[in-house]
Amino acid sequence: MPAGSGSTSRSHAAQRREPDAAFVLDVRSLGRRPGTMKELRRTAVAADRLGLEMIAVPEGAEVELDLRLQAVSEGVLVTGTVTAPTAGECSRCLEPFTDSQELYLTELFAYPDSATEQTTEDDEVYRLVDDTVDLEPVIIDQLGLELPLQPLCTPDCAGLCPECGVRMAIAGSDHGHEILDPRWAGLAKFAPESSGSAGPDTGAAEPDHQ
Repeated sequence: MPAGSGSTSRSHAAQRREPDAAFVLDVRSLGRRPGTMKELRRTAVAADRLGLEMIAVPEGAEVELDLRLQAVSEGVLVTGTVTAPTAGECSRCLEPFTDSQELYLTELFAYPDSATEQTTEDDEVYRLVDDTVDLEPVIIDQLGLELPLQPLCTPDCAGLCPECGVRMAIAGSDHGHEILDPRWAGLAKFAPESSGSAGPDTGAAEPDHQ
């Protein structure tokens, strides 16, 4: 699943999903008394691919959640970190590689009847649904911001040889190609004969015709 726009993923947050399934958190125990909080650590499994075209959290990957949920006057404030493995294709050498991504979350989920919910457009705030918080759209949005559009397997990846396409990382520092100007290509076959191929009598004294 590619990382969607805020409009797409935030509207998704208003859909009904089962509590305690993957990224859906049940927050009924908080009540609505501001200041009430709880900490949550969970390993969730990504049901879909989450990220960009060239790099993403793979489907089936384990995502570590380390969060604090706090009731505030307008909703539930979620803060903490989300850590997940990523898999991608290097934009220089086109080789697959793996990495990890840590996201830092600070997000308000508005109560259905709060002033924030009533005065804010659907694509501008996340919302609680049936006393649940769905983190998947938050994670999608964050990945869209944090993941590179042109990922690299290593920061100093040298890419591919422009002449033969071999990976420069395995080609060696002495890898190269002799580039012949096409205007002189027709003369190339004469090069071995003309280079240092003086005849046996070159430089011999002229015969004396006296």
